[in-house]
Amino acid sequence: MPIKWVLHWQPNAGTTASGQIVNEVTQCVEGMNGVKDGRWKATLTFYKPMLRDQALLAEFPRDFLGISLPEQPNKYYFIIRGQRLVLEADSTILTIMDKLQSYKSRVSLNFEGFQYQLGDFQLRVGKVSPTHSETLRGIVMEVEYLPISSMEKSRQMMEDFLEIWQDAVSKRSLPGHFMHIEPNFADFGLGDQYTSQHTAVQYAIVVAQVIATVQAGQAVRN
Repeated sequence: MPIKWVLHWQPNAGTTASGQIVNEVTQCVEGMNGVKDGRWKATLTFYKPMLRDQALLAEFPRDFLGISLPEQPNKYYFIIRGQRLVLEADSTILTIMDKLQSYKSRVSLNFEGFQYQLGDFQLRVGKVSPTHSETLRGIVMEVEYLPISSMEKSRQMMEDFLEIWQDAVSKRSLPGHFMHIEPNFADFGLGDQYTSQHTAVQYAIVVAQVIATVQAGQAVRN
């Protein structure tokens, strides 16, 4: 499976992510001869346990996330960051969870936008917004290097591409920059060969950063 990095938009202090920035970033991709290749969408959900006895709450993970990825429509991924667990399940698990009423969706976030082909790379640029809302909470970008599935062998190529990309974006003088935080995949039991579980872990890290950025912005405004 091709290697992928998931980045999030880090706004400058006192600024927030906006639809205008999304437009500028997509124009930047097109300016680098990126060819639009349709839309994409991923959905991440925070779950909470449905307990009759609230005294048992401490025994259940507070940070329980699930995500569906466009490249694996028949799979569903669970991440428990506190215990460093990532699990792959059949997508029918959602029907089972609904029937069991063991966990309930607390909040869901959509990541959606356009994908582009750029030589050996595929870029996806998208907005982060709550399900059933147009409120923009952040911006994400996936950079996928198609020929290689080894994280170490692709690292130099990814870093070189990102340097060229950041240079192109900086010329637009946007109030922020894309940030890449690489998780320690070994903590989650994941190896060098890239899988969709690596993607799920990256989204869990990215959404935490997006939420922290939104909360920091709200604190400054208050």
